[in-house]
Amino acid sequence: MTTDAPLRGLRVLDLSRLLPGPLATLRLAELGADVLKIEEPGGGDPARAMMQAPADRAKGMPSAFYRHVNRGKRETRLDLKTETGRTVLRALVRESHVLVESFRPGVMERLGLDYANLLEANPKLVYCAITGYGATGPFSQRPGHDINYLAYAGVLDQMAAPEGVPVLANIQIADLLGGALPAVTRILAALWQVSRGGDGAFIDISMTHSIQASNIVAQATLANADAGMPTALEQLQAGHGLLNGGVPCYNVYRTADERWLAVGALELKFWERLCRALGRPDWASRHWSLGQVIGGPDALALTRELAEHIATHRLNTWVELLEPRDCCVSPVLTVAEARDHLLFQFNAPA
Repeated sequence: MTTDAPLRGLRVLDLSRLLPGPLATLRLAELGADVLKIEEPGGGDPARAMMQAPADRAKGMPSAFYRHVNRGKRETRLDLKTETGRTVLRALVRESHVLVESFRPGVMERLGLDYANLLEANPKLVYCAITGYGATGPFSQRPGHDINYLAYAGVLDQMAAPEGVPVLANIQIADLLGGALPAVTRILAALWQVSRGGDGAFIDISMTHSIQASNIVAQATLANADAGMPTALEQLQAGHGLLNGGVPCYNVYRTADERWLAVGALELKFWERLCRALGRPDWASRHWSLGQVIGGPDALALTRELAEHIATHRLNTWVELLEPRDCCVSPVLTVAEARDHLLFQFNAPA
């Protein structure tokens, strides 16, 4: 959290649920905004019960998940299906700058609380709707979650093991990179427009469209294929591209104690330092920037050689040897190890 709180005085209404919207408004709160989270009576945000520990349930506390993404916000309950609830919300809108919601398209319109209607209460309102597939279009009414957005966007296909099986990462990439991040970016841009005398804005965030637009390396590879590069499409396959396992200098390696070492020596200078540290300076000339074919026989052969070498010692041995050598090598930490690591204890955000 910043100490100067640049968004102090900004009033945000958060009608969103689960992860993308609440995380977006959390980021605004961390910058000093006053965020009022509005939930329906009864169960409220489903995140309250998601992954709820038995001890929290016994105490009547919402889940750690809910508490994490909604910290620093004020909370209230409104039944928007009643005229009283809608009247209260309109009154809040008149005194607010931003509204964020994540209902399926059409829900707020049926309640008379969509952007067009709320403009009457506040022409300067920045209204952000975060949905899976956008406010309009053939998929606008379809349900979905992170896995679905990644699948449609061609991203899940790029997150695969060497045998081609898609890998389910335990981080919600479309929710975060496709939902929360672009929401914050476009909200701030719209507020800049308002600050210069402009009107409010309707921000339509489609998580699937946003994450597809962020799949930069794969799209560049497709562009190369369209331009006549015959081997480009092969590099989209797991283990055949520059950044997905097709080169020894950018890969993960199993250690003697069944842990993993991440090697990111993408630039030649880092690769040369790594090879010297490993006692194998003869490997230094076998690098993609020097003509080694990405995903080719030599790259795959050297990857196997390096894997055999790394497998001879425990993870800590490699960390002690390589971390000080400035060669872009890191231990693959568990979540608990990362939490307790020096990196996150030193100069950690307040």
